[in-house]
Amino acid sequence: MDDYIKQVENLFSAAKNVFKNLNFFYFHNCLYEGVWKSNVRRWKEQFSTTEIFRTYGKEYKCIFVGDASMSPYEILVEGGGNEHFNQETGQVWLERAITQWPSNVWINPTKQEHWNYSQSTHIIKEIFSNRMVPLSIKGIEEATKILSKTN
Repeated sequence: MDDYIKQVENLFSAAKNVFKNLNFFYFHNCLYEGVWKSNVRRWKEQFSTTEIFRTYGKEYKCIFVGDASMSPYEILVEGGGNEHFNQETGQVWLERAITQWPSNVWINPTKQEHWNYSQSTHIIKEIFSNRMVPLSIKGIEEATKILSKTN
């Protein structure tokens, strides 16, 4: 994701002007049991993903932003996370998020023509029922349509 920092910063800067209530959390590669608000303090100030589910109800829209490029193990295998031992698979956590927030989308900053080269991108796209869009004007327009349809 380092290659996309500027693009994602621009996305969140624009989003702050559109959404009246915007909350965001970071995760590394795949969603697991903990998320954080500051990348610098990620090991000291993690928030329980379960607590996030309890805090933000189904009326919220959930937007994941990530390149979806990782080892498939990080999604499909317990203990597959590359920074810690995850007790449950990333897929389990992503499916919980999708159930919690039916109005959801994954925004991928990688050029769409490169998605076919990553097995994990296919897996994430499938988990999200093809609700993955590129980080582009056209992709954001598509994401807006997806989020306005589901709820």
